[in-house]
Amino acid sequence: MIDGVPDDLDETLVRDPRESAAVLLDRLAELGWTIAVAESLTGGLVVASLVDVPGASRVVRGGVVAYATDLKHSVLGVDQTLLDAHGAVHPRVARQMARGVRDALGADGVPADVGVATTGVAGPDEQDGQPVGTVHIAVSTPLGTRVDSLVIAGDRDRIRRETTHLAIRRVLAAL
Repeated sequence: MIDGVPDDLDETLVRDPRESAAVLLDRLAELGWTIAVAESLTGGLVVASLVDVPGASRVVRGGVVAYATDLKHSVLGVDQTLLDAHGAVHPRVARQMARGVRDALGADGVPADVGVATTGVAGPDEQDGQPVGTVHIAVSTPLGTRVDSLVIAGDRDRIRRETTHLAIRRVLAAL
């Protein structure tokens, strides 16, 4: 169903995404870490999933929905040359979004501990030469940044929901 994701992980995601968000928030609280979210493809669904959990304010710094390509540069610091060359749907864009949101939503000059970013194509049409279902999820922590690129089958709603669930799980895996 989702290229590049083991079937058992996909099954876990579909069953209870709210539980994954609660586990993530508890883990961040244990570490004393904060999280900041940069979203394009998911349009705020990731941060909404986190703040749906009571007590989220102890670790969630906030979210930036940089849906327009120019906002990825002006708000999140994504390299303009990269955007001009490849468009917004690219793994390096996701990487820079995740790093950039840590700085943008940090406090007192200290970045958020975790940044997570989503970019991709939910459809109905391709974008930047990328087919519908192309997704890039980046997670940035003080230990480094990882980007996962995959293709999710389905309609616009399913692609956005699955990306949201995967983003939360990817952050959990990074901790």
